[in-house]
Amino acid sequence: MSELEVKKVFIASQGEDSLNYRKFVEIVNKRNTKVQKIKIGERIKLENDLYINVLWPADDKLITQNTLNNNSIVMKLEYKEFSCLFTGDIEKIAEQELLKTLDKNELKSTILKVAHHGSKTSTTQQFLEAVKPKIVLIGVGENNKFGHPNKEVLERLELLRFENL
Repeated sequence: MSELEVKKVFIASQGEDSLNYRKFVEIVNKRNTKVQKIKIGERIKLENDLYINVLWPADDKLITQNTLNNNSIVMKLEYKEFSCLFTGDIEKIAEQELLKTLDKNELKSTILKVAHHGSKTSTTQQFLEAVKPKIVLIGVGENNKFGHPNKEVLERLELLRFENL
């Protein structure tokens, strides 16, 4: 964020006591960036027919296991019949909470931004079956030290590709 021009940032309430959060606050204050605190259930209109639906985290259900990852903001961008599900760094436990609390139509998306760089801790078969993406994107650097994306995740995505033919 310190290298990009950012007009507005959306944040949730988790992680406010972390060092990364304090660094984030320092940067947004220095750059006079607008910050909007968002909550689950909000529908934010960006332009005509373009919305963001906030699906996670739920303030009353914050996950204590791997807090920063599992309480990442999950949002769905919608434009008419097109949608993109942004999953942050959530792991299996957060995916299960989303599956329990949301209607499957709320998760179904044209594009899925795979959670946590394709880590083995995310992108479960159940979650993929609910989202039913036509396209998946993984944000990851080549030969990264974490070995992302995980081979098993790639295999699940490959099976999904054949199911969608």
